[in-house]
Amino acid sequence: MTKKDYYEILGISRSATADDIKKAYRQLALKYHPDRNPGDKDAEERFKEAAEAYEVLHDSEKRRIYDQYGHEGLSGTGFQGFSNFDDIFSNFSDLFGEMFGFSGSRRGGRRRPMRGADLRKDVILTLEEAATGKDLELDITKTEPCDVCSGTGAEPGSSPQNCGMCGGKGQVYRSQGFFTISSTCPQCRGAGKVITKPCKSCRGTGSIERVKKLKAKIPAGVDNGSTMRLTGEGELGAYGGPPGDLYILIQVKPHQIFMRQGDDLYLEVPISFVQAALGATLKIPTLDGEHELEVKPGTQPGDVYSVKGKGIKHLRGGGHGDIKVGVRVVIPTRLTREQEDLLRQFAQTSKEENGKEHGKGKKKFSLF
Repeated sequence: MTKKDYYEILGISRSATADDIKKAYRQLALKYHPDRNPGDKDAEERFKEAAEAYEVLHDSEKRRIYDQYGHEGLSGTGFQGFSNFDDIFSNFSDLFGEMFGFSGSRRGGRRRPMRGADLRKDVILTLEEAATGKDLELDITKTEPCDVCSGTGAEPGSSPQNCGMCGGKGQVYRSQGFFTISSTCPQCRGAGKVITKPCKSCRGTGSIERVKKLKAKIPAGVDNGSTMRLTGEGELGAYGGPPGDLYILIQVKPHQIFMRQGDDLYLEVPISFVQAALGATLKIPTLDGEHELEVKPGTQPGDVYSVKGKGIKHLRGGGHGDIKVGVRVVIPTRLTREQEDLLRQFAQTSKEENGKEHGKGKKKFSLF
């Protein structure tokens, strides 16, 4: 089944701001909330669609990938949408708290496991590194379980105790209209447990911040804006939830010689007017050494030659792009008397007229 456009689901434009996205989702969540539409399957489906659209568009990295590649691009990030209401209420508990003054669900109970936040790391490569790929070692600052308490937050030898206010449920309840309102327990803050003897190493948080070294293999053919995902290398999840992912955003530095468009490289080479007229064999640079290029007799300024397979490796699939060589004919600014006489003789023998147009209709070199 073809998925609907996320912007269409929320009823916003593609230039919508973060506040516009949040406001649109709040309105739909209120309208189609399952407690306000009991047994209405259509409302339930719209509630899930709105949550999925909000999950993507309020996350700047997911939104960038969706805008560029659509739903298929999101499949590469591991995003699967939401399977049930519990997932939605768990992921957006803070937002529902703003909207309703409680969790937004009749389901109550302790805080459910929540996925950790995603992290981003920017990497700058040279054109050569982007073309051949590179093995990187990255230093990532992230939170990890405390080694002393194994992530419990309690001093070794002790353990968290059930909260006396909520009885270990993590939430307290009251009735309000047709809602059974559950709000986060103020004593345990929804954990259902309280730590009476906090771990001295992490001060009861269960986690510490440290720099972790990660290895990443950048594939050949990446370009500006290419994104890699390292699954599970983001921040820790809350309440036993899975960790987030690490996204590596790649930037490629401009090259002194080549310009890149897609997988093709563009190069401009100067030749003399004698070489243009008579033809020549030139040695041009490539990313893996020199290559001999045959310039045909009668080459015109701006003519373009293609060197097949010497460009950038295709990121998806085999083969390489080409090198496009633009010819720039250099006219000498100073001539000897002998050279002037020879050129005049050439002009007379060829009956060349000043201003006569040459090379009309030939393909010219342009990067744009």
